[in-house]
Amino acid sequence: QVQLVESGGGLVQPGGSLRLSCAGSTTSIDVIHWYRQAPGKQREWVAFISRTGNINYEDSVKDRFTVSRDNAKNTVYLQMNRLKPEDTAVYYCNVPHLVARGSWGQGTQVTVSS
Repeated sequence: QVQLVESGGGLVQPGGSLRLSCAGSTTSIDVIHWYRQAPGKQREWVAFISRTGNINYEDSVKDRFTVSRDNAKNTVYLQMNRLKPEDTAVYYCNVPHLVARGSWGQGTQVTVSS
């Protein structure tokens, strides 16, 4: 069973950076997605990376966020630069079949505030 654990969140000022990690059996997973859920809003998709290196981003984070994976460390990263207050959310990584089942991890909180 796939188990993914998110970490790396925190409080950062606008314009700052954070790097989130998604650790687990990522090497065996083809596509891993990042999502986020802001307070009072629905969860939204942020980015994905495939095992072959295909990557895509939601428009509002394109040019600011970078997703990568380190198969040796079984970890997928989300580097977030030039953070904005509207990026404040709980960030999750997940795989398609668990998303379909409505199964989510605890996520990691990102707060962008001065």
